[in-house]
Amino acid sequence: MARASCLAQTDSRVSKELVINSTPAGVEIALVEDGVLTELHRDQGGTDYAVGDIYLGRVRKVLPSLNAAFVDVGHERDAFLHYLDLGPHYRTQQQYVKRVMGGKQPVSDLAHFKKEQELDKKGKIKDEVSASQLVLVQVAKEPISTKGPRLTAEVTLPGRYLVLVPFSDKVSLSSRIKGEEERTRLRRLMQSIQPPGFGIIVRTVAEEKGAADLHADLEDLVNRWAELHKRLRHAKPGKRVLGEIDKTSAVLRDVLAPDCTAIHVNEVKLADDVRNYLRSIAPEKEEILKVSKDKDLFNSRSIHRQIKSAFGRQVNLRSGAYLIIEQTEAMHVIDVNSGGRKAGAKDQEENALHTNLECVDEIARVLRLRDMGGIIAIDFIDMAKREHNKQLTDALKAAMAKDKAKHNIQPPSRFGVVEMTRQRVRPVAKIKTAEKCPTCNGTGEVGASILITDTIENSLNYLTQAEGHRTLTLVVHPIVEAYLKSGWWKSQIRKWRKQFGATIQLESNSSMELLEYHLFNQLGEELIT
Repeated sequence: MARASCLAQTDSRVSKELVINSTPAGVEIALVEDGVLTELHRDQGGTDYAVGDIYLGRVRKVLPSLNAAFVDVGHERDAFLHYLDLGPHYRTQQQYVKRVMGGKQPVSDLAHFKKEQELDKKGKIKDEVSASQLVLVQVAKEPISTKGPRLTAEVTLPGRYLVLVPFSDKVSLSSRIKGEEERTRLRRLMQSIQPPGFGIIVRTVAEEKGAADLHADLEDLVNRWAELHKRLRHAKPGKRVLGEIDKTSAVLRDVLAPDCTAIHVNEVKLADDVRNYLRSIAPEKEEILKVSKDKDLFNSRSIHRQIKSAFGRQVNLRSGAYLIIEQTEAMHVIDVNSGGRKAGAKDQEENALHTNLECVDEIARVLRLRDMGGIIAIDFIDMAKREHNKQLTDALKAAMAKDKAKHNIQPPSRFGVVEMTRQRVRPVAKIKTAEKCPTCNGTGEVGASILITDTIENSLNYLTQAEGHRTLTLVVHPIVEAYLKSGWWKSQIRKWRKQFGATIQLESNSSMELLEYHLFNQLGEELIT
């Protein structure tokens, strides 16, 4: 999955929290750093063609001109497989697949499996792949717009600390692990426990981890390979052979690190699942798990507000500067605007520098938050001095250092435009920030908004008198909440409590429409919306 992590190397004084919010539509996961939303993930359950899923595909067509092939993996559009994505051990893997499906490879062990000659990087796909051929492939990029999934035949299994690479014999370490002594320790440790026939990639979070943790992670990955072997024996073309773990667990695996300070969950069952997963990957983190009684954690922790401010066409900064973000079929365009003169700026050049540098951190955050990828053109305010342009480029590279997605940044052009690319592995996160007209509810017909209290009162009357509910929770928009509470002694909510002889708790949710309301019983079950 393309995702940023709580890096252990960063300032330990930064508060980093995971907020896991269970909703009827699925699970929402937010990474919050010092109260600022930096990542957002959504798990709707049962999603096919996620990055990391492994399929048995059937080659539809080979295109020598593109040195690629189209593969049927069950998606409505054929998936794309380039020659360079076959991987050096493609021939060995193909032999393994044939033997497993033919019943000639009864065990998943690779210790005595004969390896074929590695592929030449300058070879041709027509020499290795033919129409109707079965291939074991892994989703490298999810379906985006009108395009099917992007595939790789170099199957790998990611874990908490390690990545298992079948048919290889190399031990590789993340480039983010800098200490030479630690790199040597990890390399020697991996070589001592490396299973025959498998290569290992050591992830950044493995730094300073003990042999027991790394060995347990490796055993889990080898067991997943055994599960793949078992399913492959009876696999059907176009069907998933082995899926990624669920999104919530995958995010915990990739985001959780020693400097994460808290994990907040709003559902007991989900909290139990998270706790069990923490025990398997990071037992020391179990104590930071906190179960909240809030129905909507994103509302109580003001995350809905941050989402609406970060996902709109215009993103405002506190100083008055703002970004205009547009998406085209081929690229994203970000326009930087000053919104006025900066305090302390002596001239236009200095004003432009202050604004540009201020917007850099927000741009890096929005790219991660929205998971924007492909070509990105950022139109900064023009600066004449070369040293200022270099300062801007260095600042952008530093701000993007936390981003685990591969990216490349070019210096500003003569027109002040910075061109960059960012790895795109899934569709850009799109969240609707515009709300329905509060008066007509999107119908185009105007009703009497003052009648919202009559509508709520009718619902309360029915629930308390007809159905006998004595404890209710009413959730409304913050503006309606303020109206219902106004004039405390003679407030509307107080009148309702006295009128219906019931305990009525009043809560607000900023993600709701203005005239929307919900009623819950004391068990938290929704009664009327």
